[in-house]
Amino acid sequence: MGRVTLRLGGGLLTWLVVLLALLPVLWTILSSFKSLRDIVSPIPVLVFQPTLENYRTVLATPAVRDGLVNSIIVVGSALLIGIVLGVPAAYALARFVRRLKGDIQFFVLSLRFMPPVAVALPFIALWLDLGLYDTLIAVIVTYCIVTISTIIWLGVPAFEQVPRAIEEAAALEGYGPFAVFWKVALPVAAPSLVGAVLFTFVITWNELLIALALTSRNVTLPVVAAGFTTLGMEVPWGVINASSVVLALPPLILVGLIMRFIDRYFSRPAR
Repeated sequence: MGRVTLRLGGGLLTWLVVLLALLPVLWTILSSFKSLRDIVSPIPVLVFQPTLENYRTVLATPAVRDGLVNSIIVVGSALLIGIVLGVPAAYALARFVRRLKGDIQFFVLSLRFMPPVAVALPFIALWLDLGLYDTLIAVIVTYCIVTISTIIWLGVPAFEQVPRAIEEAAALEGYGPFAVFWKVALPVAAPSLVGAVLFTFVITWNELLIALALTSRNVTLPVVAAGFTTLGMEVPWGVINASSVVLALPPLILVGLIMRFIDRYFSRPAR
């Protein structure tokens, strides 16, 4: 009886934690369909007449379309560069570095958790001197600090989990170092690396301060979404919530598609 009670209590506590975690998200989605009068009501309005006016305002803004295109170009390019450079670097660090491995990992981690202002300020002066300020190239290169460091940081444990025995067996079969990496280590570590890439994509897609500091016209979608707070004399909470939902949709769609691919690819029976 005690075990049953303990399990029920643990289950209820788990669902309570999940509900508390999802409550802000659900409230944002609901508020995106509310009128401003319902949102600012002193008493929370749970039964209301839904409206799409907030989404019409967001989607009818040309800056949203431009920001979406800029975000796709900037984040996609920075993520691709991060994968091309970060994944081999993570493998080399996991397999061939011994003495300075901890120091290098700490340095990479410090780059990841460096305050965005500390990253943006030196690059502002650099891009101004090079005449590249407020260009997509400048934002892409700056974002690469985030993508490369994050993929290396998360990629090293992924490659450390690959058994050395299969790499040694491949080497005995005549595989060179690159073939061992490409044909053996990379496929085995792929599920963990996909998670690292998705995490990197999400944090780069939502990056605001760096893009805000480096752009004034070629802005990304988070900067556009933040700009809705300055509309009119009163804060347009409905538009802000709708822009938050629009901003969150691309990462959610990408994560869903990749997870479906992973489930289909890695759940296929071996032939």
